[in-house]
Parts: sequence; structure tokens; C-alpha cells
Amino acid sequence: MTQHRFPVRIYYEDTDFSGNVYHAAYLKFFERGRTEFLRDEGIHHSELAAQGIAFAVRSMDIQFDGAAHIDDLLTVTTEVAAISGARLTLTQSILRDETVLTRATVMVVAIKTSGGPARMPRAIIERFGTKA
Repeated sequence: MTQHRFPVRIYYEDTDFSGNVYHAAYLKFFERGRTEFLRDEGIHHSELAAQGIAFAVRSMDIQFDGAAHIDDLLTVTTEVAAISGARLTLTQSILRDETVLTRATVMVVAIKTSGGPARMPRAIIERFGTKA
């Protein structure tokens, strides 16, 4: 299974009063990692939107194992764990120097931009079906 890696630099705006990365900032980093993962696979949000399809996070389970700090250079990893007709489950990690700081399992679902559920586009199922 292919693991995609995406770099993230920590800025002052990402930290809280303690100097650690604020917990909600990790959500942004995971989102960027998922977007870059899809882009690397040739899947672009703008093209999906033109087809009336978007992705929405259905659930996310996060473990915080360590803290990141200002100026850290982190790596967000993303890989497919499972795919079905309407769901794509991804595992993600945020690492500093190969040490895992945060882990997440994320389920995204396909939705219609006009509202309501949608089937996962066939091209996406075909691309990731054998990887999961």
C-alpha cells in the first residue's frame, strides 16, 4: 500500500499559550495531507465539484502521542485503509523526525454538492479498491 508524505512547517499561529501546537491545528494538517494525497493520485476537488461531488468527513478518531512546537518541520502521512461504495477510510500520522506525534483514522463520504449522499466516483473506487 502506498503511503503519501506531505511536509508541514509549524508557525506561531499554530501554537497555544504553552508553546505547543494547539490540538485543533492538527485537524488542518490532516486535511492538507488528505488533499495532497488525492492530488498526488490525480484526484482534484475542483474536478469533483464540477461533477457535483464533494467529500465530507464522517468520523475521525485521533490519538495525540506527543507535542509539536514552533518551527518544527513535520510530515503528514496518508494511506487508504478501506473503500466502499460511499466511504473512503484513511489512516494518517503526523511525524517529527520519524517519531509519531499524532495518529488519526478518518472516514470521508461522498456527498452531492446540492445536498445529500452520493456514490463514490467509480474512478476512485477503481484506483483505491485494490490498495485497501
